[in-house]
Amino acid sequence: MIRSCAHCGVKNRVPARHLADAGRCGGCKQPLPALAEPIEVGAAEFNEITREARVPVLVDFWAPWCGPCRLVSPVVESLGEAHGDRLATAKVNTDENQQLAMRYSIFSIPTLVLFKDGREAARLVGYMPQQVMEDRLAPHL
Repeated sequence: MIRSCAHCGVKNRVPARHLADAGRCGGCKQPLPALAEPIEVGAAEFNEITREARVPVLVDFWAPWCGPCRLVSPVVESLGEAHGDRLATAKVNTDENQQLAMRYSIFSIPTLVLFKDGREAARLVGYMPQQVMEDRLAPHL
């Protein structure tokens, strides 16, 4: 994964296993905080992130035309910000990644799948308030 430094703009390569770790920018040596916002991933990055991340990865399967998906998106962002050191978040556009959606039996969107050690640990379908999501995900974090 490539992350830009907020201080100097240098692009830093961060392995998937370190997405939830704080680090230092390779250019200016300023702190590079753990990734809080969801990462847009396709089929190429998906396996690396879900298998190699040292923290659980919450994947939001969504589509741009889906109204409920737009309601879930800020909740997923908020979960990433609140639990950034214990949880990585990612988004998969099902229109652009249909094979990936079929592989994980995504029949309705939004569907949130929590991957832990490369395996599905939990699945949430449809919109639900943030507290309900947190309660359902808490045993896995």
